[in-house]
Amino acid sequence: MKAKEVLRRYAAGERDFRRANLRGQSFKGKDLSGADFSEADIRSANFTGAVLRGVNFAKAKAGLQKRWIVIQLILSLIVSLLSGVLPGFAGAYAAIFLPPQGIDEYTIVLGAIILVVLAVSFVAIVRLAVSFVTPAREGYTAQTFGAIAGVVAGAVAGVVAGAIAGVVAGAIAGAGVVAGAVAGVVAALSIYVAWRTSKGNEKFTLVRTFGVAFGAIGGTSFRGADLTAANFTGTTLKSTRLMQATLTHACWSNAQKLDRARVGDSLLANAAVRELLTSRNGYRKSYVDANLRGANLTGVNLNEANLKQADLSNALLQDADLRGANLSETLAVGADFTGAALTGACLQAWNIDHTTKLDQVDCQFVFLLEQPNSLGSRERRPHDSNKVFEPGDFAKLYQKIMTTVQLLLRDGIHPEAFKAAFERLMQENPDITPDAIQAVERKGNDVLVTLTVPDNADKGKIEREWDEVYQARLEAQKSAALLEAANNHKEDIKEITLAYAANLSGLLSNFTVNAVSESKAMSDSNNPNISAGSGSFVNAGNLEMTGSTVNLGEISGNVTNTINQLQQSSNPEAAQLADLLKQLQSTIEAEPALTPEDKTEALEQVGTLAKAGQNPQDGTLKKLAATAIKILKGTIASLPSATQTVTEVTKLVGAIATLLAL
Repeated sequence: MKAKEVLRRYAAGERDFRRANLRGQSFKGKDLSGADFSEADIRSANFTGAVLRGVNFAKAKAGLQKRWIVIQLILSLIVSLLSGVLPGFAGAYAAIFLPPQGIDEYTIVLGAIILVVLAVSFVAIVRLAVSFVTPAREGYTAQTFGAIAGVVAGAVAGVVAGAIAGVVAGAIAGAGVVAGAVAGVVAALSIYVAWRTSKGNEKFTLVRTFGVAFGAIGGTSFRGADLTAANFTGTTLKSTRLMQATLTHACWSNAQKLDRARVGDSLLANAAVRELLTSRNGYRKSYVDANLRGANLTGVNLNEANLKQADLSNALLQDADLRGANLSETLAVGADFTGAALTGACLQAWNIDHTTKLDQVDCQFVFLLEQPNSLGSRERRPHDSNKVFEPGDFAKLYQKIMTTVQLLLRDGIHPEAFKAAFERLMQENPDITPDAIQAVERKGNDVLVTLTVPDNADKGKIEREWDEVYQARLEAQKSAALLEAANNHKEDIKEITLAYAANLSGLLSNFTVNAVSESKAMSDSNNPNISAGSGSFVNAGNLEMTGSTVNLGEISGNVTNTINQLQQSSNPEAAQLADLLKQLQSTIEAEPALTPEDKTEALEQVGTLAKAGQNPQDGTLKKLAATAIKILKGTIASLPSATQTVTEVTKLVGAIATLLAL
């Protein structure tokens, strides 16, 4: 049947093309979704870039038309002839150009060198191959590779080794016996390479890849096609091209000669996975870190299989036997386990979400640890070994896990930081309310908080939002504590100084008026003086301490002076940085929602950033600047996220951090 006729009937609504002869027909880029090509002859048919979603190719015959087989045999013959002709040319060259008068020193040396090189090469190849005489590495099977791969492997080996043999034969006069021996070794080596390649030996992957590519010339092409949910049950796929095709949920049950198809870097590239998809039997086999993304594993036997760290995203595992399977750290987002058997499976740190389907799962108990802990427990669920899950219990248990986020708070709960972080979560996620807190559990010195979240919530985003505010507020609290300690230290110094001043006042009272006048004159000359009458302050150079706290205006003035000093520094970015800091200072001072204490703290951090800008190479100042950035973020985190101040400060702090390379 011609392609035009198929497309005409398909457009008219027909979908049944069973047992049709489609050899050599082109459907490139066409949409034939839902068509039935079961038992059809699709050898050398071109489905490149076609949309073939849900198409039934069961028991169809793909591969090569007869004329392409003839072409490949001719090409193989040419390669084989070259492998024989090249040694002949090498021998002729040696016979013509090497000394004709028997064996001389030159001939002996050249012959010896070539023999040594040949011997070393052969020994290296044989030793490399012998290392794989032991049982094949995991993932490789002893399936027959095919005649073409053997011919190509033998030809390639013959071209290289045969050429050397020809040179040896021509270089050594009367070396017919040597040439014959070398030719025999070459033939044996060629056969050995072909044999090891057919066994899937990893060391000969390049030869095998070349052979598969050679064998697929002119074969059925699904390159770049959309084969989502296509059915290849029992299909013969030798010499078929599947590179870059979409293979999600495609069924490969009992597919024939799939190992001789070009599959690119798809999940079919792994021999163990390919065997699993075709045989449907993975009993006690290992698929550690395997790519099974989107695989159709419906009803597959994976009893006691090792699927640790495997990617099962969007895979179909309906009615699969996963009893006793190791699913530790498995990625199963979007996977469908409907009706699967999971009794005794290990689910340590497996990754699922609301898109993972667990309906009607058959499960009596599971383990949450791959290896027993110090108490010999694998954390069985249910805990009581005499109890099992009732029907539906497993889905309910993991449904709860899928709709919760657990937050680990180190060293206990810090109330102010907790309040700020939770308020931020409620602002950014309206579905989260105070009722979302399901449990607060102590874990040693830490606290584990469990929150209920919507099914479709981005758990990673929620955790990031929480940590951003909580950690920033913790840093702010630490800095505030340090500031308070420093202020207390200043207060202690003030009290000592005032007490000292009071003691001095008693001595000064005995002085004469002239002494007091002299003291006044000294004061006029800007010398330090101590007032005996009030005892309210001590002025010693630039140090001034009073009985009142430093007001916001004074702090603002100090910050302004520091920023002005920054503008005069040699830092090339000083002017830009100073302008940003002035804007930040003004924004903080103008925000009515900030308490005087918060404004004081924030302005002090602005001053720290200005000092760091004056000397950007100073490591200590840079660390202080990084802490200042965190404190500023924590200060504004308590404000409603919709305020203009939050937006402006966030923008300014980000720009300042960039200029300071933080």
